Amino acid sequence: MQSKQFSGVHAALLTPRSRDEVVDANALTALVRFLLSKGITSFGVNGATGEFCLTTVTELRVVLQTVKAAGAPRMLCGVGSSSTKGAMELCAVASDEGADGLLLPMPYFFRYAQEDLDIYCRTVASCTRLPVLLYNLPQFSSGLEKPTVRQLIAETENIVGIKDSSGSLEILRDLKDHGIDACRIVGNDSVLAKALSEGVCDGVVSGVACALPELILDIFQQTVASKEFHRSTHLLAELIKQLDQFPVPWALKWAVETRGIAPATFAQPITNERASQANEFSSWLKNWLPFAIKQAMPSVRTR
Repeated sequence: MQSKQFSGVHAALLTPRSRDEVVDANALTALVRFLLSKGITSFGVNGATGEFCLTTVTELRVVLQTVKAAGAPRMLCGVGSSSTKGAMELCAVASDEGADGLLLPMPYFFRYAQEDLDIYCRTVASCTRLPVLLYNLPQFSSGLEKPTVRQLIAETENIVGIKDSSGSLEILRDLKDHGIDACRIVGNDSVLAKALSEGVCDGVVSGVACALPELILDIFQQTVASKEFHRSTHLLAELIKQLDQFPVPWALKWAVETRGIAPATFAQPITNERASQANEFSSWLKNWLPFAIKQAMPSVRTR
């Protein structure tokens, strides 16, 4: 098992949709090409940032084909579902369309015991030859616990690690403490700096990298103890404070729109108050962004 095959920065892609909720392939192509131009080489498709709970099997095929055609060298594909059958169908599409690995969230909506999650992950992983990263997302599904993660990685050949989006580093620390040779991927930008400082992560699947790739790439390029690292992680904290006003991934959609890459559309109606908040956020971002990118990567210009 090549456990360290996933590392570095992976941008967690939004899934742009038209006003009638159809996947907007043109906007998705523009987003991927923008990210490629900034140095992103790997993409997390159909995760929480991509609103995987909205994605049908047919739509996932369209998304993967679009991302691949836009020039993405590497794709990690989320296969989140409320059922084993649904996850397996998504795995088959991901394999057909050239995904390099899978992100496996726990079944959503209902709460399950650890033994339920264990057999679910083993069953889904057995249907594919692709490497699988467990996807811990306790905000929206049953959370994984440390012994379950260790056992699944140790005993299931193609489960090669975890993308932990919980906001806690306990599982990643536990894998390091037990000397388990696994991919340890952060899925929550708010703990990225701490994870890097502690040496408990190999990479990140980052929602922020979808809208501000320059900043996340810069954080990974800096020595942890350097003033440049602290400067960029401070900027990241400033941005996250703004993003946290909104449901995931609304603010990222507005950020991408503010940068002129793709229009922001939503599966829910937006109130006047939220629209006003969005305007305030957009104005803040327009003022903050040139300074932030100049600080993070002086050689990169804003759009």
